[in-house]
Amino acid sequence: MRGKVHEAELANEQDHFYNCPACGQRVDQRDFRQVYWHEKSGHEPLQTQSATILSFPRPK
Repeated sequence: MRGKVHEAELANEQDHFYNCPACGQRVDQRDFRQVYWHEKSGHEPLQTQSATILSFPRPK
């Protein structure tokens, strides 16, 4: 789930990330799922999900 940007975009892409103090995993602050997971105490690192590959019909 993506959040809504309320201010100008950050100049540096890395500014969107922080290291979780509990598990050390990098967290993308724009991804609510990641932020919510890392707010729970005693959590394990979040398992990454692979992207869904979409197949488009070939032009005739």
